[in-house]
Amino acid sequence: MTLRIDIGGPPSGRLRFTASPLAELTAMLHVLAEPGHHPRFAAWAGDVWAGLRPELAERLREAEFLWRSSRADFLVPARPRPTLAEELDDVDRIGDEAYVRAALVTTCGSNRLHFGSPLEDATARERALDLAQARGALQEAFVERLLADPAAVRARVRHTLEQCAEAFFDAAWADISVRLATDLRLKNDLLKRQGVAAALASVSGAVTLAPDGDRIMVDKLQDKAITAPDTGVTFLPTVFGHPHLVVIHAPGWQPVVQYPVAEASPPAPVSMETVTLRLEALAHPVRLRLLRTLARGPHTTGELAHAWELTPPEVSRHLAVLRRAGLLSAQRHGRYVRHRLDLPALTALGGDLLTAVLR
Repeated sequence: MTLRIDIGGPPSGRLRFTASPLAELTAMLHVLAEPGHHPRFAAWAGDVWAGLRPELAERLREAEFLWRSSRADFLVPARPRPTLAEELDDVDRIGDEAYVRAALVTTCGSNRLHFGSPLEDATARERALDLAQARGALQEAFVERLLADPAAVRARVRHTLEQCAEAFFDAAWADISVRLATDLRLKNDLLKRQGVAAALASVSGAVTLAPDGDRIMVDKLQDKAITAPDTGVTFLPTVFGHPHLVVIHAPGWQPVVQYPVAEASPPAPVSMETVTLRLEALAHPVRLRLLRTLARGPHTTGELAHAWELTPPEVSRHLAVLRRAGLLSAQRHGRYVRHRLDLPALTALGGDLLTAVLR
């Protein structure tokens, strides 16, 4: 699967490499919500949770849908500012409809969803509430509050992020700023001296420049083409985001790629095709797609069928194979059964597979 970003030609001015405090805070929040994705930060996450005031811990859990399985678009800025406060001010300038739609996409669990105008359209509102209910009670409650009083929810989310700055972000940001700055110098130097293709190659083995020089190719869940010839693409390095490669590309938002800073001795990139050849039990392409979706969080059979345009019986057959292999578990919540990826079992199969699936 490939996400294609049309940049209208190779001029380096269409790529921007810069750092974002808000995007890095969001990466940290994802680590706290999904520590199984980030074993290298397990000790850090444990220390942070242990030191959080109960009120802040509860606030993080009530809004974690904004960063747990994917990132709300407004939390990964295309025009970063030097400080977190300035970036939060920019978020405050976003209209309620755009903010709510971005929040609903992450809360309801799929970037394929389109909600129209849920603050004005009763049908769109009911659809959002129904989809949130399928995700769980916490998601349903969050969406109810968001649609009833978006201003109050926005103020609460901002206050929560400001409290995170005091609790753990400011100290962590001071520690990693040098690594981010070093990476940015290298990327911008490559962009200036060797061009777009070399700069993209240094970002990730999953990011390449098409032979015609007009498109950026990203190995992601989506098979989609978007255009950004005027706005260009912003690339944000992250320390806490490893191994994820996050791409923001929703309509109305400037494309952003958040990529993990390379380690001092990075391992050779392993493609998904290589992983498939190594692991016959996971050789079926549909099951690999389902695994990559489930790596972002629990999903129902219906949600997986919608995400991949499959029939529910077909998805059920593939899930049964993965379940018999010990890679999935299922848990009933009311009338919904959600399937969950067993991350420890996947990790035991090898770090290359884990990185490829979580990418």
